[in-house]
Amino acid sequence: MASTGNAFTDGSHRSPQVDPLAALRTPDDPPWDVYLTGTVFLDIVFTGLDSAPVRGTESWARGMGSSPGGVANMATALARLGLRTSLAAAFGDDHYGEYCWDALEQGEGIDLSPSRTVPGWHSPVTVSMAYEGERTMVSHGHEPPPEEPSRPSAATTRTRRPPGADLPACPPRARAAVASLTPGRSAPWIARAVRDGARIFGDVGWDDTGAWDLAALPDLRHCEAFLPNAEEAMRYTGTDCPRAAAHALTEHVPVAVVTLGAEGAYAVDRRTGETASVPAIDVEALDPTGAGDVFVAGFVTGTLAGWPLADRLAFAGLTAALSVQEFGGSLSAPGWTEIAGWWRKVQSVEGQDPAALRRYGFLADVVPEEPVRPWPLRRAVPTIGFRRSA
Repeated sequence: MASTGNAFTDGSHRSPQVDPLAALRTPDDPPWDVYLTGTVFLDIVFTGLDSAPVRGTESWARGMGSSPGGVANMATALARLGLRTSLAAAFGDDHYGEYCWDALEQGEGIDLSPSRTVPGWHSPVTVSMAYEGERTMVSHGHEPPPEEPSRPSAATTRTRRPPGADLPACPPRARAAVASLTPGRSAPWIARAVRDGARIFGDVGWDDTGAWDLAALPDLRHCEAFLPNAEEAMRYTGTDCPRAAAHALTEHVPVAVVTLGAEGAYAVDRRTGETASVPAIDVEALDPTGAGDVFVAGFVTGTLAGWPLADRLAFAGLTAALSVQEFGGSLSAPGWTEIAGWWRKVQSVEGQDPAALRRYGFLADVVPEEPVRPWPLRRAVPTIGFRRSA
């Protein structure tokens, strides 16, 4: 059974409310459960639109939220599920960058020691419009300037680390890492992480080249699991069925997980012969931003905890479903308070399908018997310009 801790304290030294890996931890463990790297965006999300914006007209949204986005979606989701998370990213020294750094380090307890502040570099921004259960995004940003491998930038040294401090090992030792695979590119850090014992979970985006060639994903060979959506999986395998695509992908990676949108998800484990199919949980979606990242975070959590494949898949789908009921990407990720609340509420609903309840019965061994004490989760707010109250 997972253990519970006190409510989070300030900074990165907090203890999780529920530690899903408590029974597995030893003094020789890596310092981090999960490492990831990527671009942090400031997300500005408009919701409550009746339809897509029409050229030449002005549309008014009934809701708006701002929060850290990009790789911050995944990092926050992992941290809120109780995993010790380390993130390497560049942050601008503008107000957006300061807000994102504070939200991740102080608000979520994410280790940012591999990250850096870049003077004079403005933070990437994404504007997302959510309507009809989907979203349309417009982004702007520039690649950050390269950094000498042995020293942090002057601004990072001044504000984040003691003067003269060397950068920590990157990637740091971790149980696992989440990698976004890009066609035609190899990320050397992935092979280094594998040599240090990390299990790699790979996701992928749309292939703008149109080639859809698995050979163009050289780092796939390092992955423990690959988690594309149905369209991506079918295009990469040349199949016309998502389930057939999942089986085909296991020729290249031990575990293939294919998300099926409103139909849930399907997974195959080549090594054990397990297959699992879990339907989606029907919820009223406010904003789907970041739901895919939350799904991956849930699956990683269950895998590191040693759960059966079907439980991992069900947990990933549950966390994603809970996330779409809040504004924003990163700050909509559920914590154990929300998970425990859902589990207790759903059991009290009359007419509940007993088979559906049994599918989530594993939560009884994970969620603590006593209600998890609520802690002040940050949520997306319309503006980041408000001053903190005294």
